[in-house]
Amino acid sequence: MEEYKVTVATGTSEYSGTNNYIYVTLVGENGQSERTILDNPGLDFCRGAVDEYKVCSPAPLGPLLLVRLEKQRYWVEDNWFCRYVTVEPPGGGIALTFPCYRWLIGDVKVEIREGTAKRLCDDTSPQLLAHRKAELQERQTIYRWTAWASGIPKCIDAKTEADLHQDVRFDSEKRSDFEGSLHYKLAIRFGKSWDDLEDFKRCFWKLKSPIAEYCMEHWKEDWFFGYQCLNGSNPRMIQRCKELPGNFPVSGDMVQGSLAPRTTLDKELKAGNIYLIDYAIMDGVPTNVIRGKPQYIAAPLCLLYEHPDQGLIPVAIQLGQTPGLDTPIFLPNDPPLAWLLAKIWVRHSEFQVFQLLSHLLRTHLLVEVFCVATLRQLPAVHPVYKLLAPHLRYTLEINCRGRTQLVSADGIFKRVVSTGGEGLLVLSQREYKVLTYRSLQPCWDFQQRGATTLKDYFYREHSLMLWDAIHSFVSGMISVYYQCDSDVVEDPELQTWIKDIAEEGFVDVPTFGLSNELKNKAELVTLLSVAIFTSTAQHAATNNGQVPLGQYPEQYFTEPQAQEVIDRFRKELKDIEEHILSQNQGLELPYLFLLPSRIENSITI
Repeated sequence: MEEYKVTVATGTSEYSGTNNYIYVTLVGENGQSERTILDNPGLDFCRGAVDEYKVCSPAPLGPLLLVRLEKQRYWVEDNWFCRYVTVEPPGGGIALTFPCYRWLIGDVKVEIREGTAKRLCDDTSPQLLAHRKAELQERQTIYRWTAWASGIPKCIDAKTEADLHQDVRFDSEKRSDFEGSLHYKLAIRFGKSWDDLEDFKRCFWKLKSPIAEYCMEHWKEDWFFGYQCLNGSNPRMIQRCKELPGNFPVSGDMVQGSLAPRTTLDKELKAGNIYLIDYAIMDGVPTNVIRGKPQYIAAPLCLLYEHPDQGLIPVAIQLGQTPGLDTPIFLPNDPPLAWLLAKIWVRHSEFQVFQLLSHLLRTHLLVEVFCVATLRQLPAVHPVYKLLAPHLRYTLEINCRGRTQLVSADGIFKRVVSTGGEGLLVLSQREYKVLTYRSLQPCWDFQQRGATTLKDYFYREHSLMLWDAIHSFVSGMISVYYQCDSDVVEDPELQTWIKDIAEEGFVDVPTFGLSNELKNKAELVTLLSVAIFTSTAQHAATNNGQVPLGQYPEQYFTEPQAQEVIDRFRKELKDIEEHILSQNQGLELPYLFLLPSRIENSITI
């Protein structure tokens, strides 16, 4: 009788444990072990437990292929989350790890594979090939595409988060944290109307911080307005202005007082020191009606100047796209309240673009495409699945909640935002029509906008550092499993995956520019870097972090080569962290949005 030592790890989150019956069967090339109930004295499968058992086989099993887990109800149904199983062969030797990270719900059988990442061509066993095929067939019935609305990326077919499979739902701690935070935000934001600018301080009574207080003190100042264009919540809009737009008739005399001595607007345009933020996408967007009152929006053009002493400052604002008597050009030497109101209207437009386009469309909805395609087309043993899984965690649930609670017909946006209702969809559709794959790559984005030399553009500097680190990490990991370009071309699961992304997820977007096939390693590395950068750094630039980038509590990779690549990635992130902290020492207004320890591993909020 052959005796194997089996270790079973239960999840660490609340309600992960179970009191149901758990059985295990080891499946090898030469046969199967006995079906063994896992039952030690005392309580088994408690939250966070790592339990050891003995499993016997009448004959040697040969190389292990699968671990079969079975759960059967005892009195009441009690779901169980299994992290992993390890198996030590008879007589000692190296234990094999079988990652699971799945919920077992109901009376169910689950078969899991040893943790070494395998492409389809690496599998020769008919049993493993069949397992691979069956896993994808099951997932494709669970995770289906649907169109929430026309003219935007497709999403998961789920009316609410309750329709999602438990494997992609929040765990209980995350759910409690999210819902508690949501209720708090609703209470402070929508408790009653604001009558005075001083009322804004109510928002900060529990969220006090040096940065919040600094913003409250300096928000009216022109230099701070310019700083927000560079390092605020929506830092991707600013672009170099080589020639004034025809619909923005700013003359040199108008802005002369804002320029440095002995220079002119024409000189500064040629020198590359004039910048533009254009909200043309807002023009004609339908507006909301809130409590019977029609809302208003602007489609501003804002001209900025990189002053040698004052930094980036606004020098002219036009609140509409058509110049005329009804759309005058506001200047810093106008009456103070008029100039302040012009800046406020720019910020109002900024909010619409930031929340709906920079945040919702360009991070949440974009990453959901990768999430659905990965679940549908890549088995858990595939190296690309293992690479992406930590960066896609919880994204489906947060997006489902967003569609039902934020941007639905009766959601928060409809109740409080000027573009709520029809406007938010029109705005998203306009952006999606002109969205390009290249614009998601920061190096191309900054070049295209002519924003490569702006001073104190910390968002740019930190984004590029993180992009390089992520790209290097992805390149190293892909090189472990793909030796040459033909390995990528000849991976049928990978090619089906990119086809699903390009033809199903990003449907009806003619200018996007993403091919439906991968022709070499470089294309694969760039695509994966875009997915990871967008779900981590880019999202963090418009939101808060919870789970530090590069920390992987769920260990999908078990091979030493892959672990070495992860360790190098963590070292590079640590170096970036130290650089950013050193750079921010002594600054009155630090920029820490892209500090690696504050960047979440995936889109979860």
